[in-house]
This record gives sequence, structure tokens and C-alpha cells, in this order.
Amino acid sequence: MALEMKVPSPGESITEVEIAEWLVSDGDYVEKDQTIAEVDSDKATLELPAEEAGIITLKAEEGDVVLVGGVVCLIDTTAEKPADFESKAEEAEPEVVVEAAPNPTPAPTAKVDVKATPVAKEMIAANGINASKVAASGSNGKITKGDIEAYLTSGVDASSSAGWGGTREEEKKKMSMLRRNVAKRLVAVKNETAMLTTFNELDMKPVMDLRKKYKESFRESHGVNLGFMSFFTKAVTEALRLYPSVNGMIDGDYMITHDFADIGIAVSSPKGLMVPVVRNAEQMSLAEIEAEIKRLAIKARDGKIDIADMEGGTFTITNGGVFGSMMSTPIINPPQSAILGMHNIVERPVAINGKVEIRPMMYLALSYDHRIIDGKESVGFLKTVKEMLENPSSIIFGGKDPEQVLLNL
Repeated sequence: MALEMKVPSPGESITEVEIAEWLVSDGDYVEKDQTIAEVDSDKATLELPAEEAGIITLKAEEGDVVLVGGVVCLIDTTAEKPADFESKAEEAEPEVVVEAAPNPTPAPTAKVDVKATPVAKEMIAANGINASKVAASGSNGKITKGDIEAYLTSGVDASSSAGWGGTREEEKKKMSMLRRNVAKRLVAVKNETAMLTTFNELDMKPVMDLRKKYKESFRESHGVNLGFMSFFTKAVTEALRLYPSVNGMIDGDYMITHDFADIGIAVSSPKGLMVPVVRNAEQMSLAEIEAEIKRLAIKARDGKIDIADMEGGTFTITNGGVFGSMMSTPIINPPQSAILGMHNIVERPVAINGKVEIRPMMYLALSYDHRIIDGKESVGFLKTVKEMLENPSSIIFGGKDPEQVLLNL
């Protein structure tokens, strides 16, 4: 019996999908629930599992656009499993920690079989250096730490550049449906909104000190790491309460504001940038926010993010700092009216109480739609986020100092 596998509906308003990649070949034996293909909609990349076990016959090619309900393959459920068949069931992956750290710990270096001192070998592996290009000055022709430092500061050796073939060939690859849709939306934002960006700088020392002090006990109590994103999310929700238009959106001639804060957190995934949404973040504790961000980030990394995870959202936070960005103007995620951009943390000299001190500083950027958010509101919003993060205890006590709470002020 041949079972017709049809494209399921990925979500409301989606009428078609594109076959991004077949993970099996025509005539392969597949198991029930085995992932056989990845399909792109205009909102997400989804996995297509086999409905039954059997021999598969493909009815669509990679790149084909198929209507929801259309047949993409046939499965002969009467076929017997081949004797040499190996299960494609995925092994459970170890749990990962999703955390934006200012100075991530380098990955363990691979063993390097060259004539060099132990420190030099680690530097060679960490920097991907072709050891044959390094002049050795150590005893018996060994490469030393000083030799590596001299090599790294002497300029780039074009002949050792990994990844370049020098063939002058070109590759043309069709963008996924998701990427094409994102591109259209970004251009629309630039053309259809009065987008403006305001900046401020943030002294991260108070948050970093608090995080360092309670990091271990927080993980022991709640089972998740205490990252920076939960502090930013809580500061944002409090600022949105004070400046509701920043949490609003335009609908024709009307402005819609929300009595809740659904915060989109931009995360990087193998399929590109995804923006899953933390629902009712204004009611969550720091631990609940960290746990939800971790859950969503792992789903995005594993390609299992649902459209429902990314729908809606009243405000977005994006962190280019994890990639080393010092400053940027983030683009609004429509139909929202504002987005906060975080950047890298850099130690800089700043004036503190009339004295110059070295502090870990971060630039913040708020891009907003000037049609419904005035300059006073945008600047006030960003200033509130800055003040709360520079006094993190105010986040815990609802925007007030502990003394104010004690005195019921």
C-alpha cells in the first residue's frame, strides 16, 4: 500500500512551502517519524517526518514550491526493512548552556604535531597557523612563543589563507523562502516607517558584579545560568510600562498599545537569524526568563523552532555584541515599533565622581518608528533601561530602590 504524504499546514495564513532539502534519496527505506526533509515557509524552516515506515518515492525536488496539502512523496508501507538498514534515529544531544558572555572561554585546542614548545603548539592550534611558515628560533629548531607572536604581528600570509581555492569560480545559490521573506520585510521597514535610532552608553560593572556574586548560587537554585539577557529583558519590561508607545504598533489610522510585554529575543541559528518570543516577560522572574530563552535558543539551534514560537511579539532585543559589534542601528521587526540593540562590552576610561576609572562599557541603540514614538519617549525609554541596569537592585524591586520599597514610597 502506497501512503501519500502531504504537506501539513505549518500555521495560519501559510498556503505553500518550498522543499529546502531532502534528507533521504528516492528508493530509500525510512522509519516512522524519521525526518525525511526540511521545508521552508515564509516564517520558518520546518522538519517533515515520515508518517509510516517503508520505501519512499519522492514526488518533488529540492527548490520546488508545494501547496499545503500537496503530495510530496509516497511511502510503500508493505515493503520489508532491508537486512543492512541502519537506523537514522537521532541520538540525544547533551544539554548546552546558552549564555552571552563578554569573554567566552576558547574551545580546547587540538593537538599539534610540530616541533615547537607546548605553549607555541597551543598558539598554533588556536590561531590555525601553518607551522611551516613560521621561522623557528628555539633550540634544535623548535618554534617558540616569541616566534608565534612575531608571525602574528608580521602581517597576513596570503598563501596560508584557509578556505580560498584561487579558482575564480562563482557559485549561485537560491535563497531560502525564509531568507527571501526576511529580505522583503527589511526593505519594507526602511521604506514604510520613519525609523530613527538613539544611542546611550551603559556601565556594566554593577550587573557584572551582581552576576559574579550570585552566579553559582543562582545556578544551584534554579538550574540555569544567570546571564545578561534576563537583566536586559526585565529592565526593558519596566521601561515599556513607563513608555507604553514604545510597546505599541500602528494599525492603519490607529495606534495599538499592549498591557503585556512579549519580548522577541534575536538568536543565531544554522538557518539564519530567528526571533523567538518570550511571552508575558513582565510577569517572569530572572530565572524564568533565562530558562525560556535557553529553551527557545536550543530549539532554534536544532532547527526545531515552531512558527508559534516566533509569532507576535511587542518589542525585540538583539545582541550583536556576542559577535564583537561595537555599535549598530538595528532594524525594527514589523509590525513592532522599536528594537533595542546590545553591543560588545569594552573596558574604557570614564569619569566617575570626578575621577577617571576603567569600566566595562556597552553602547545601547534604540531604533524606533518616529510616527508613533516621539524623541522624548525614545530617549526616556533608553535612559530608564540604562539607569535600571546601572542599579540592578531596582529591577528586583519593580523600578524602585530597596529603601523606597521599605518606606512604601
